[in-house]
Amino acid sequence: ATLAGSVFGDHCSPISDTTILSSAGAGCAHLEHVSTQMLYACVVAASSTVGYVVSGLTHGSLWPGFVAGLAFMVVTMLVLRQRNKQKDEVQA
Repeated sequence: ATLAGSVFGDHCSPISDTTILSSAGAGCAHLEHVSTQMLYACVVAASSTVGYVVSGLTHGSLWPGFVAGLAFMVVTMLVLRQRNKQKDEVQA
């Protein structure tokens, strides 16, 4: 959990060296890079949180937490994909 939190913070921080180098390497505006990566990092952080909570409720059992976190991530990505399809249809 500590490592997951530190990676999340590093990925979302606008003053992180890896974020600055990634935006420079991609040739895009720094804050634009941070804003585009925020959604991905938040989905993974929320999935991890669900997995940790389920794992804690099942007394540290690995598989229920893993499955719950994975299921949460898949459902979230499907919802976001459907939302983007609807948004594209409205714009067309």
